[in-house]
Amino acid sequence: MSLVSSIGLTLPAGADAGEVVRFATWNVSMYRAKSGELVEDLRGGGNRDARQIAEVIQRVRPDVLLLNEFDYDADGIAARIFCTGYLQVGQNGHPPIVYPYLYSAPVNTGVPTGVDLDRDGKNDGPADAFGFGRHPGQYGMLLLSKYPIPTGQVRTFRTFLWKDMPDAMLPVMKDSGASWYSPEALEVFRLSSKSHWDIPVRIGNRTVHVLAAHPTPPIFDGDEDRNGRRNHDEIRLWSDYVSPGRGDYIYDDTGRRGGLPAGADFVIVGDCNADPHDGDSTSGAIRQLLENPQIDASIIPASEGAVESARRHRERNGHHIGDPRHDTAMFSRGRGPGNLRVDYVLPGRALNVHDAGVFWPTAGHDGAELIEVSDHRLVWVDVKLAP
Repeated sequence: MSLVSSIGLTLPAGADAGEVVRFATWNVSMYRAKSGELVEDLRGGGNRDARQIAEVIQRVRPDVLLLNEFDYDADGIAARIFCTGYLQVGQNGHPPIVYPYLYSAPVNTGVPTGVDLDRDGKNDGPADAFGFGRHPGQYGMLLLSKYPIPTGQVRTFRTFLWKDMPDAMLPVMKDSGASWYSPEALEVFRLSSKSHWDIPVRIGNRTVHVLAAHPTPPIFDGDEDRNGRRNHDEIRLWSDYVSPGRGDYIYDDTGRRGGLPAGADFVIVGDCNADPHDGDSTSGAIRQLLENPQIDASIIPASEGAVESARRHRERNGHHIGDPRHDTAMFSRGRGPGNLRVDYVLPGRALNVHDAGVFWPTAGHDGAELIEVSDHRLVWVDVKLAP
Protein backbone atom coordinates (compact mmCIF):
# COMPACT_ATOMS: atom_id res chain seq x y z
CA MET A 1 0.00 0.00 0.00
CA SER A 2 1.36 3.40 -1.00
CA LEU A 3 0.73 6.65 0.83
CA VAL A 4 -0.12 9.61 -1.37
CA SER A 5 -1.69 12.01 1.03
CA SER A 6 -2.76 15.59 1.43
CA ILE A 7 -2.59 16.84 5.01
CA GLY A 8 -2.54 20.03 6.98
CA LEU A 9 -3.05 23.42 5.38
CA THR A 10 -3.56 23.97 1.68
CA LEU A 11 -0.83 25.95 -0.05
CA PRO A 12 -0.94 27.44 -3.53
CA ALA A 13 -0.19 24.70 -6.04
CA GLY A 14 1.20 26.95 -8.73
CA ALA A 15 4.64 28.39 -9.29
CA ASP A 16 5.27 31.39 -11.47
CA ALA A 17 7.74 31.18 -14.32
CA GLY A 18 11.14 32.07 -13.00
CA GLU A 19 10.35 31.00 -9.43
CA VAL A 20 13.12 29.27 -7.51
CA VAL A 21 12.19 25.86 -6.13
CA ARG A 22 14.38 24.21 -3.49
CA PHE A 23 14.87 20.42 -3.76
CA ALA A 24 16.59 18.63 -0.90
CA THR A 25 17.50 15.24 0.51
CA TRP A 26 18.44 14.11 4.00
CA ASN A 27 19.16 10.76 5.60
CA VAL A 28 17.57 11.43 8.99
CA SER A 29 18.28 8.05 10.67
CA MET A 30 14.65 7.81 11.83
CA TYR A 31 14.62 4.02 11.84
CA ARG A 32 13.87 1.69 14.70
CA ALA A 33 14.71 -1.93 15.57
CA LYS A 34 11.06 -3.01 15.64
CA SER A 35 8.02 -2.25 13.54
CA GLY A 36 5.80 0.44 15.06
CA GLU A 37 8.46 1.85 17.38
CA LEU A 38 8.89 5.04 15.35
CA VAL A 39 5.18 5.79 15.63
CA GLU A 40 5.28 5.38 19.41
CA ASP A 41 8.44 7.46 19.74
CA LEU A 42 6.92 10.34 17.77
CA ARG A 43 3.59 10.51 19.61
CA GLY A 44 3.11 13.62 21.71
CA GLY A 45 5.56 15.81 19.82
CA GLY A 46 8.30 15.50 22.42
CA ASN A 47 10.93 13.35 20.72
CA ARG A 48 14.19 15.31 20.94
CA ASP A 49 15.76 14.00 17.74
CA ALA A 50 12.60 14.57 15.72
CA ARG A 51 12.34 18.12 17.05
CA GLN A 52 15.92 18.83 16.00
CA ILE A 53 15.33 17.31 12.56
CA ALA A 54 12.23 19.46 12.20
CA GLU A 55 14.20 22.54 13.20
CA VAL A 56 16.82 21.94 10.53
CA ILE A 57 14.06 21.53 7.93
CA GLN A 58 12.39 24.75 9.18
CA ARG A 59 15.71 26.57 8.85
CA VAL A 60 16.50 25.34 5.31
CA ARG A 61 12.85 25.32 4.15
CA PRO A 62 12.97 22.99 1.13
CA ASP A 63 9.97 22.92 -1.19
CA VAL A 64 10.43 19.25 -2.06
CA LEU A 65 12.31 17.03 0.39
CA LEU A 66 13.24 13.35 0.41
CA LEU A 67 13.87 11.77 3.79
CA ASN A 68 15.92 8.57 3.77
CA GLU A 69 15.82 6.08 6.67
CA PHE A 70 12.32 7.06 7.77
CA ASP A 71 10.55 3.82 8.73
CA TYR A 72 7.57 3.01 6.52
CA ASP A 73 4.20 2.02 7.92
CA ALA A 74 1.32 1.18 5.61
CA ASP A 75 -1.08 3.67 7.19
CA GLY A 76 1.38 6.55 7.08
CA ILE A 77 0.96 7.23 10.79
CA ALA A 78 4.59 8.11 11.49
CA ALA A 79 4.71 10.45 8.48
CA ARG A 80 1.56 12.29 9.52
CA ILE A 81 2.66 12.63 13.15
CA PHE A 82 6.03 14.00 12.05
CA CYS A 83 4.39 16.54 9.75
CA THR A 84 1.64 17.73 12.07
CA GLY A 85 3.36 17.29 15.42
CA TYR A 86 6.86 18.51 14.53
CA LEU A 87 7.13 20.31 11.18
CA GLN A 88 3.88 22.24 11.64
CA VAL A 89 5.00 23.28 15.12
CA GLY A 90 7.62 26.00 15.36
CA GLN A 91 10.85 24.60 16.80
CA ASN A 92 13.16 26.82 18.85
CA GLY A 93 11.59 30.00 17.51
CA HIS A 94 11.57 29.02 13.82
CA PRO A 95 8.37 29.28 11.81
CA PRO A 96 6.44 26.07 11.09
CA ILE A 97 6.63 24.52 7.66
CA VAL A 98 3.76 22.77 5.92
CA TYR A 99 3.99 20.01 3.34
CA PRO A 100 0.46 19.34 2.09
CA TYR A 101 1.57 16.43 -0.09
CA LEU A 102 3.31 13.26 1.05
CA TYR A 103 4.46 10.16 -0.79
CA SER A 104 5.63 6.91 0.72
CA ALA A 105 5.42 3.30 -0.39
CA PRO A 106 6.68 -0.17 0.59
CA VAL A 107 10.41 -0.85 0.45
CA ASN A 108 12.42 -4.06 0.15
CA THR A 109 14.19 -3.78 3.49
CA GLY A 110 13.18 -6.48 5.93
CA VAL A 111 10.95 -8.34 3.45
CA PRO A 112 11.94 -12.04 3.61
CA THR A 113 13.14 -13.86 0.49
CA GLY A 114 13.22 -17.32 2.03
CA VAL A 115 16.65 -17.78 0.41
CA ASP A 116 20.11 -17.79 2.00
CA LEU A 117 21.61 -14.67 0.41
CA ASP A 118 24.65 -14.19 2.65
CA ARG A 119 25.76 -17.85 2.67
CA ASP A 120 25.57 -18.25 6.45
CA GLY A 121 23.50 -21.43 6.22
CA LYS A 122 20.26 -19.69 7.21
CA ASN A 123 17.52 -18.10 5.15
CA ASP A 124 15.70 -15.95 7.69
CA GLY A 125 18.21 -13.32 8.81
CA PRO A 126 18.13 -9.58 8.10
CA ALA A 127 20.72 -10.08 5.33
CA ASP A 128 18.41 -12.61 3.65
CA ALA A 129 15.70 -10.03 3.07
CA PHE A 130 15.34 -8.31 -0.31
CA GLY A 131 17.12 -5.41 1.39
CA PHE A 132 18.93 -5.66 4.71
CA GLY A 133 16.46 -5.04 7.50
CA ARG A 134 15.02 -6.44 10.70
CA HIS A 135 11.41 -5.70 9.81
CA PRO A 136 9.53 -4.70 6.65
CA GLY A 137 9.68 -0.94 6.19
CA GLN A 138 12.88 -0.36 8.15
CA TYR A 139 15.09 2.32 6.54
CA GLY A 140 12.15 3.48 4.40
CA MET A 141 11.74 6.71 2.44
CA LEU A 142 9.33 9.64 2.65
CA LEU A 143 8.84 12.47 0.16
CA LEU A 144 7.44 15.78 1.41
CA SER A 145 6.19 18.31 -1.13
CA LYS A 146 4.59 21.73 -1.21
CA TYR A 147 3.34 20.92 -4.70
CA PRO A 148 0.78 18.37 -5.87
CA ILE A 149 1.73 14.79 -6.75
CA PRO A 150 -0.35 13.30 -9.60
CA THR A 151 -1.07 9.95 -7.97
CA GLY A 152 -1.73 7.96 -11.11
CA GLN A 153 1.57 8.92 -12.71
CA VAL A 154 3.92 7.63 -9.99
CA ARG A 155 6.17 4.75 -11.05
CA THR A 156 7.98 2.44 -8.62
CA PHE A 157 10.65 -0.16 -9.40
CA ARG A 158 10.85 -2.16 -6.18
CA THR A 159 10.44 -5.58 -7.81
CA PHE A 160 12.80 -5.14 -10.78
CA LEU A 161 15.15 -8.14 -10.77
CA TRP A 162 18.89 -7.54 -10.75
CA LYS A 163 19.48 -10.29 -13.33
CA ASP A 164 17.26 -8.41 -15.80
CA MET A 165 19.69 -5.50 -16.07
CA PRO A 166 21.89 -6.01 -19.16
CA ASP A 167 25.55 -6.60 -18.22
CA ALA A 168 24.67 -6.47 -14.53
CA MET A 169 27.62 -6.49 -12.11
CA LEU A 170 26.42 -9.65 -10.38
CA PRO A 171 28.97 -10.85 -7.79
CA VAL A 172 31.14 -13.92 -8.31
CA MET A 173 33.39 -15.99 -6.08
CA LYS A 174 36.90 -14.58 -6.21
CA ASP A 175 38.57 -18.00 -6.19
CA SER A 176 36.35 -19.90 -8.66
CA GLY A 177 34.55 -17.22 -10.66
CA ALA A 178 31.23 -18.95 -9.92
CA SER A 179 28.17 -16.88 -9.10
CA TRP A 180 27.94 -15.79 -5.48
CA TYR A 181 24.16 -16.15 -5.63
CA SER A 182 22.49 -19.46 -6.33
CA PRO A 183 20.16 -19.84 -9.34
CA GLU A 184 17.29 -19.90 -6.84
CA ALA A 185 18.42 -16.58 -5.38
CA LEU A 186 18.88 -14.88 -8.76
CA GLU A 187 15.32 -15.79 -9.75
CA VAL A 188 13.96 -13.61 -6.95
CA PHE A 189 16.77 -11.11 -6.17
CA ARG A 190 15.54 -7.54 -6.56
CA LEU A 191 18.00 -4.85 -7.60
CA SER A 192 16.69 -2.11 -5.32
CA SER A 193 17.69 -2.48 -1.69
CA LYS A 194 14.86 -0.12 -0.67
CA SER A 195 13.03 1.05 -3.79
CA HIS A 196 13.35 3.38 -6.76
CA TRP A 197 10.54 5.91 -7.17
CA ASP A 198 9.64 8.23 -10.05
CA ILE A 199 7.35 10.77 -8.39
CA PRO A 200 6.01 13.52 -10.66
CA VAL A 201 5.53 16.83 -8.86
CA ARG A 202 3.33 19.43 -10.52
CA ILE A 203 4.87 22.90 -10.17
CA GLY A 204 2.75 25.48 -11.95
CA ASN A 205 2.38 24.30 -15.54
CA ARG A 206 5.43 22.05 -15.37
CA THR A 207 5.99 18.54 -14.11
CA VAL A 208 9.30 17.67 -12.46
CA HIS A 209 9.99 13.98 -11.91
CA VAL A 210 11.58 13.43 -8.50
CA LEU A 211 13.69 10.27 -8.83
CA ALA A 212 14.23 8.94 -5.31
CA ALA A 213 16.30 6.01 -4.08
CA HIS A 214 18.70 4.89 -1.36
CA PRO A 215 21.25 2.40 -2.76
CA THR A 216 22.78 -0.10 -0.35
CA PRO A 217 26.04 0.75 1.44
CA PRO A 218 28.97 -0.79 -0.49
CA ILE A 219 30.31 -2.52 2.64
CA PHE A 220 29.37 -5.39 4.97
CA ASP A 221 30.43 -8.00 2.41
CA GLY A 222 33.61 -9.84 1.33
CA ASP A 223 35.93 -10.24 -1.64
CA GLU A 224 32.93 -10.85 -3.88
CA ASP A 225 31.88 -7.19 -3.22
CA ARG A 226 28.20 -8.09 -3.49
CA ASN A 227 27.02 -4.89 -1.81
CA GLY A 228 29.45 -2.68 -3.72
CA ARG A 229 28.28 -4.18 -7.00
CA ARG A 230 24.64 -3.82 -6.05
CA ASN A 231 25.23 -0.20 -5.07
CA HIS A 232 26.82 0.40 -8.49
CA ASP A 233 23.88 -1.06 -10.37
CA GLU A 234 21.26 0.66 -8.21
CA ILE A 235 22.89 3.94 -9.21
CA ARG A 236 23.13 2.77 -12.81
CA LEU A 237 19.36 2.20 -12.93
CA TRP A 238 18.75 5.95 -12.66
CA SER A 239 21.54 6.75 -15.11
CA ASP A 240 19.96 4.45 -17.69
CA TYR A 241 16.45 5.64 -16.83
CA VAL A 242 17.17 9.29 -17.71
CA SER A 243 19.23 8.47 -20.83
CA PRO A 244 17.17 8.17 -24.02
CA GLY A 245 17.47 4.69 -25.55
CA ARG A 246 19.23 3.14 -22.54
CA GLY A 247 16.28 2.47 -20.28
CA ASP A 248 14.16 0.31 -22.55
CA TYR A 249 14.89 -2.80 -20.47
CA ILE A 250 13.56 -1.25 -17.24
CA TYR A 251 10.10 -2.32 -16.07
CA ASP A 252 8.16 -0.88 -13.17
CA ASP A 253 6.02 -2.63 -10.58
CA THR A 254 3.00 -2.62 -12.91
CA GLY A 255 5.00 -4.22 -15.73
CA ARG A 256 5.25 -1.04 -17.81
CA ARG A 257 8.59 -0.81 -19.62
CA GLY A 258 10.85 2.07 -20.56
CA GLY A 259 12.73 4.97 -19.08
CA LEU A 260 11.89 8.61 -18.60
CA PRO A 261 10.43 10.24 -21.73
CA ALA A 262 12.93 12.36 -23.63
CA GLY A 263 12.73 16.00 -22.62
CA ALA A 264 11.08 15.37 -19.25
CA ASP A 265 12.28 17.48 -16.33
CA PHE A 266 13.74 15.55 -13.40
CA VAL A 267 15.76 15.81 -10.20
CA ILE A 268 17.56 12.77 -8.73
CA VAL A 269 17.60 12.79 -4.93
CA GLY A 270 18.85 10.48 -2.21
CA ASP A 271 21.65 8.99 -0.17
CA CYS A 272 23.60 7.11 -2.85
CA ASN A 273 26.24 5.71 -0.46
CA ALA A 274 28.95 6.50 -3.01
CA ASP A 275 31.66 9.17 -3.12
CA PRO A 276 33.32 10.12 -6.43
CA HIS A 277 36.83 10.03 -4.94
CA ASP A 278 37.00 8.32 -1.55
CA GLY A 279 35.37 5.55 0.46
CA ASP A 280 34.54 1.96 -0.41
CA SER A 281 32.18 2.21 -3.37
CA THR A 282 32.89 0.34 -6.58
CA SER A 283 35.02 2.33 -9.01
CA GLY A 284 32.95 4.77 -11.04
CA ALA A 285 29.65 4.08 -9.24
CA ILE A 286 28.48 7.65 -8.66
CA ARG A 287 30.25 8.97 -11.76
CA GLN A 288 27.52 7.21 -13.73
CA LEU A 289 25.33 10.12 -12.63
CA LEU A 290 27.86 12.91 -12.21
CA GLU A 291 29.20 12.42 -15.75
CA ASN A 292 25.87 11.65 -17.42
CA PRO A 293 25.23 14.31 -20.11
CA GLN A 294 21.53 14.42 -19.16
CA ILE A 295 22.41 15.63 -15.63
CA ASP A 296 23.71 19.01 -14.46
CA ALA A 297 26.24 18.28 -11.71
CA SER A 298 28.24 21.46 -12.28
CA ILE A 299 27.27 23.20 -9.04
CA ILE A 300 28.37 21.08 -6.08
CA PRO A 301 26.74 21.71 -2.67
CA ALA A 302 29.34 22.69 -0.09
CA SER A 303 29.80 23.81 3.50
CA GLU A 304 32.53 25.14 5.77
CA GLY A 305 31.38 22.80 8.51
CA ALA A 306 32.55 19.84 6.45
CA VAL A 307 36.01 21.38 6.07
CA GLU A 308 36.24 21.97 9.81
CA SER A 309 35.14 18.39 10.54
CA ALA A 310 37.74 16.93 8.16
CA ARG A 311 40.47 18.91 9.91
CA ARG A 312 39.27 17.83 13.34
CA HIS A 313 39.29 14.18 12.28
CA ARG A 314 42.50 14.33 10.25
CA GLU A 315 43.38 10.73 11.10
CA ARG A 316 40.38 9.53 9.07
CA ASN A 317 40.36 12.19 6.37
CA GLY A 318 43.99 13.09 5.76
CA HIS A 319 44.38 10.55 2.94
CA HIS A 320 41.23 11.61 1.11
CA ILE A 321 41.61 13.19 -2.31
CA GLY A 322 38.12 14.70 -2.62
CA ASP A 323 37.47 18.33 -1.65
CA PRO A 324 36.21 18.19 1.96
CA ARG A 325 33.87 21.14 1.30
CA HIS A 326 31.65 18.76 -0.65
CA ASP A 327 31.30 16.08 2.04
CA THR A 328 27.75 15.40 3.19
CA ALA A 329 28.22 12.75 5.88
CA MET A 330 30.46 12.34 8.92
CA PHE A 331 31.83 8.80 9.20
CA SER A 332 35.02 9.71 11.05
CA ARG A 333 34.34 8.08 14.40
CA GLY A 334 35.72 4.66 15.33
CA ARG A 335 36.88 2.75 12.28
CA GLY A 336 34.76 4.70 9.82
CA PRO A 337 36.04 5.65 6.34
CA GLY A 338 36.08 9.36 7.11
CA ASN A 339 33.78 12.08 5.84
CA LEU A 340 32.29 11.47 2.42
CA ARG A 341 30.08 12.99 -0.25
CA VAL A 342 27.24 10.47 -0.48
CA ASP A 343 24.00 12.52 -0.57
CA TYR A 344 22.92 14.05 -3.86
CA VAL A 345 20.43 16.41 -5.47
CA LEU A 346 21.08 16.22 -9.22
CA PRO A 347 18.81 18.18 -11.58
CA GLY A 348 18.33 17.35 -15.22
CA ARG A 349 20.27 19.38 -17.75
CA ALA A 350 17.15 21.28 -18.87
CA LEU A 351 16.66 22.83 -15.43
CA ASN A 352 18.48 25.99 -14.37
CA VAL A 353 20.52 25.41 -11.21
CA HIS A 354 20.48 28.62 -9.18
CA ASP A 355 22.25 27.76 -5.92
CA ALA A 356 23.19 24.80 -3.69
CA GLY A 357 24.39 24.03 -0.19
CA VAL A 358 24.78 21.62 2.71
CA PHE A 359 23.47 22.37 6.19
CA TRP A 360 26.67 21.91 8.18
CA PRO A 361 27.45 24.95 10.39
CA THR A 362 30.90 25.30 11.91
CA ALA A 363 31.35 24.80 15.65
CA GLY A 364 30.00 27.63 17.77
CA HIS A 365 27.80 29.01 15.02
CA ASP A 366 24.01 29.06 14.95
CA GLY A 367 22.62 25.59 14.31
CA ALA A 368 25.85 23.68 14.98
CA GLU A 369 24.19 21.92 17.91
CA LEU A 370 21.74 20.26 15.51
CA ILE A 371 24.07 18.38 13.20
CA GLU A 372 24.71 15.41 15.50
CA VAL A 373 21.11 14.24 15.11
CA SER A 374 22.26 12.21 12.09
CA ASP A 375 25.59 11.23 10.57
CA HIS A 376 24.31 12.75 7.30
CA ARG A 377 23.63 16.40 6.51
CA LEU A 378 20.73 17.99 4.64
CA VAL A 379 21.71 18.77 1.02
CA TRP A 380 19.75 21.24 -1.08
CA VAL A 381 19.76 22.64 -4.62
CA ASP A 382 17.72 25.60 -5.86
CA VAL A 383 16.32 25.29 -9.36
CA LYS A 384 14.94 28.25 -11.26
CA LEU A 385 12.05 27.24 -13.46
CA ALA A 386 12.26 28.72 -16.93
CA PRO A 387 9.24 30.51 -18.38
